[in-house]
Amino acid sequence: MVWGLNWPVMKLGVTGFPPLEFRAISMWLGLPVLWALLRWQRVPFAIRRADWAELAKLSLTNMIVWHIVAILAIQALSSGRTAILGYTMPIFSALWGVALFGERLKPRHLAGVAAAGAGVALLLWHEFGALGGRPLAAVGMLFAAAVWALGTQQMRRTTIQAPTLAIVFWMTLASTSVMTVATLLFERDRWMAPPPATWGAIAYNALLIFGFAQAIWMIMARNLPPVASSMSVMMIPVLGVVSGAWWLNERLHWQDGAAIVLVIVAIASVMLPARRGAAAPQPVEPA
Repeated sequence: MVWGLNWPVMKLGVTGFPPLEFRAISMWLGLPVLWALLRWQRVPFAIRRADWAELAKLSLTNMIVWHIVAILAIQALSSGRTAILGYTMPIFSALWGVALFGERLKPRHLAGVAAAGAGVALLLWHEFGALGGRPLAAVGMLFAAAVWALGTQQMRRTTIQAPTLAIVFWMTLASTSVMTVATLLFERDRWMAPPPATWGAIAYNALLIFGFAQAIWMIMARNLPPVASSMSVMMIPVLGVVSGAWWLNERLHWQDGAAIVLVIVAIASVMLPARRGAAAPQPVEPA
C-alpha cells in the first residue's frame, strides 16, 4: 500500500521541482527515522571493514541506480506506467537466478513469471505510443528494474555478518550521499524551496518509504527466496495505476482489470505453501 500509493505522490512531488533535490531531501529526512528504528530495536550499527566492498555493491544494485532512475523517469512518464515498467523486476530476478546462480524454477514459478509478464504487457497496451515519445525514460526504467532484480538476488546471498536493518541504514546513507552529489552537480542552478504539495510528498517518502517500507523490503529480500520476495511486490504497480487514475486523472482501460487478475495469479504462484514433503521455508528475520 505504501509503495503503491507513492507513485502518484512522487509524480506530484516532482512536478515543477528538481527530482534529484526531491529525492535527496526525502532521504536526508528519512535517515533519522531509520536511525531511531535501529536504536529502538537495539540493533548494532557496526559493519566489519571486510564487508564494506560488498556493502557498496549492494548499495549500488539495490538502491542507488533504482532511486536515481525512477525519480528522473517519473517526470517523463505517467506515475502508473512508471510503476509498471519498474516492477518488471520479478521477471528479471527470475532470469538472473537462472543465468547467474543456477536456479531451477518450478513450473508454478514459471507460470507466475509468465502471468506477471502478461500483466505488464496488458498494462502497457495503450502506452506504446506515449512511450515511443519517451524512449530514454522507458528504457531507463527497464534498466533500473534489471539492476534492482540483480540486487535482490545478491541481497539474498550476502555474507555480510550484520543485522539487515544495519545494512539498510548504511545502504541508505551511501545512497543519500550519492543523491546529494548528483543534485549538487546537475541541479544546483534550479534549486528552490519546496512548495506545500512537494513538502507533503517529501514527508511521505521520508517517513513511510525510507523510514519503514525500504527496511521491510530488504528484510524480505534477505530471508525469502528471490522469486517469492520479488513476486510478492507485484500488487504495487496495480496500486500505482489505480491510485494514479483516481488522484491524477490518468486514464484506465479494460486491460488494467485483466492485469490485476494476472498479478494476483503471479503472487499466488510463489506465495502459496509448498506441498507436504517439500523443503520448509527459511525463517524470516524479525524486524
